[in-house]
Amino acid sequence: MHFVADNCNNGLAIRACDTGQVTIGPQNYQRSLILTPERIIPDWRPRQVADITEQDLDSLLSLQAEIILLGTGTGLCFPSAQLTAYVLATGTGLEVMDTTAACRTYNILLSENRSVAAALILG
Repeated sequence: MHFVADNCNNGLAIRACDTGQVTIGPQNYQRSLILTPERIIPDWRPRQVADITEQDLDSLLSLQAEIILLGTGTGLCFPSAQLTAYVLATGTGLEVMDTTAACRTYNILLSENRSVAAALILG
């Protein structure tokens, strides 16, 4: 699914998202990653929601974004209540959705110059 025009210069926008793959700029990513308007952190460890630990969330929280978007793959799958509470206790917002929806939402928040981090679980 194509998201933004090729001439988009608004931070690190997601250009396309397909099952198990996202395109950011000219690069395709097929492993889970973290994305902010300023940087890409490739090869985020979790491959599914059940793999996420507090240590994985610490790498997200260290980015000090207002909101974290958690893209859970092809379907919606919520992390444990304990992990959700861990994030919310820091005052950071957490939105959980399938990865395609997280990609679309990330681009919208990016266009609004919001402080956002997307943790995208792929393939």
